[in-house]
Amino acid sequence: MATSTIFISSVQKELVEERRALKAFVEGDALLRRFFKVFLFEDLPAADVRADEVYLDHVDRCALYVGLFGAEYGFEDAEGVSPAEREFDRATRQGKPRLIFVKGADDRARHPKMAALIRKAGEQLIRRRFGGASELTAALYASLVEHLDSTGRLRTKPFDAAACPDAVLADLSTEKLDLFLSRAQSQRGYPLGPGTPIEAALAHLNLLDGGLPSHAAVLLFGRQPQRFLLPSEVKCMHFHGVEVRKPIPSYQIYKGTVFELVDQAADFVMSKINRAVGTRALGPQAPVDYELPREAVTEAIVNAVTHRDYTSNASVQVMLFADRLEVWNPGELPPSLTLDGLRQPHASIPRNPLIAEPMFLAHYAEKAGSGILDMIARCRAAGVPEPEFRQDGGQFVQTLWRDWLTQKAMEELGLNDRQRQVIDLVRAKGRVTNTDYQDAYGISKPTATRDLEELWRKGVLVKIGRTGKGTHYVLNLKGLTKGSRGSPSPKGSQRAQRARASGGGSVAKPGKKQRTPTKPRGRKGTKGP
Repeated sequence: MATSTIFISSVQKELVEERRALKAFVEGDALLRRFFKVFLFEDLPAADVRADEVYLDHVDRCALYVGLFGAEYGFEDAEGVSPAEREFDRATRQGKPRLIFVKGADDRARHPKMAALIRKAGEQLIRRRFGGASELTAALYASLVEHLDSTGRLRTKPFDAAACPDAVLADLSTEKLDLFLSRAQSQRGYPLGPGTPIEAALAHLNLLDGGLPSHAAVLLFGRQPQRFLLPSEVKCMHFHGVEVRKPIPSYQIYKGTVFELVDQAADFVMSKINRAVGTRALGPQAPVDYELPREAVTEAIVNAVTHRDYTSNASVQVMLFADRLEVWNPGELPPSLTLDGLRQPHASIPRNPLIAEPMFLAHYAEKAGSGILDMIARCRAAGVPEPEFRQDGGQFVQTLWRDWLTQKAMEELGLNDRQRQVIDLVRAKGRVTNTDYQDAYGISKPTATRDLEELWRKGVLVKIGRTGKGTHYVLNLKGLTKGSRGSPSPKGSQRAQRARASGGGSVAKPGKKQRTPTKPRGRKGTKGP
């Protein structure tokens, strides 16, 4: 299928982030990249030709013109006209379909000539205003889908944009919509507030299809979303061990809007994990510290609910084990994103843009493309291992590791008082040597060696380095494999332990003298019921 070129016009320096975000979004979206490619002037190689001739030539050759208008007017030629206005005028003369997006609602701070250009565009077509990249990509997505539909190139609309069968406006809750508008207005400065007529509010969010509510509208504001989309429910399970076993001690199925699903699932997890209550020394309320940061737990669930494949009959599953939290959702990463790429700054390519934007406006999600990085940073700051991500068939899995060395776990492992003190020492220092242990508790070298070796064999500690000088121990932060008492550290943890160990060195294998580093192996996933 031949792709059409979208020409993105703006003052380059002012809107460089938005230009890049649109290009990454269009070329990363599974639907849009089938039909479009994006032209950015800054991507052209250097050439011995006048710049104005080049960009106007590309306007002539494009299939669709997208204008991003901000506060600045940009460089002016001898006639006092900027490239952005030249491009708009050329697209107008050539009869190109034009989509205009204006950044910000306050026109007083704009350059007078940019304000005049916005007025000129407004006299010819409908403009859309946006606040940030997330709102812009959602608006462009809706406009491109409408363009494809009106030109007959799109036979079936994307799931989030298509009308929800049998649903009418009366199936949406004005109370839930007003609650969203109130929060979006206070948190993000959204222009519409509570009391906005439902049709106007939905139209502004691109949630109507032929006057009927879209799937996204039902999932966001439906009175009973699961009446139309049963698999959109979230299943939450709590297991006392580290693998799926029936009967399940605690099993809840939550229904409601995507906002309600996130709140309910996050509350389920936080009510089951360990927490420590501090003193009221600094205020009237005692602080509560959870073993997993609530923000990281919520982010994982937001990711699953927002970016899942809603055409699948599978549901999001939130599974809490003794050593970890796993969040499963149907769907795969877009082709332009890799598992390793998630750990680097990356563009936001939401599977369901019309759901992702309201989640951002309601402050359930932060800046586009930053959620995973924020989750990693929060886990690191809380002293727990970094989250892990994997594809398991058609499911995307997020794993957050817990502090598995609870008092109960240490009792089950049969640890004596000295060995429990070792764990406290390693937690405080990050690592411990045989000499550190002797000095801290006034014990002999044979006793220290015996205790440390036993903790190593039981999988509580990981031994770094060869026997002798330089050997030290760090905590096995990821629990015991399959709940097997006394087993060595779980597969996949050694790489993380080496990364955390400041002294480096090889990881010793229980029962053998280690001459070379062991090869890290991947941890197998645990499927839900």
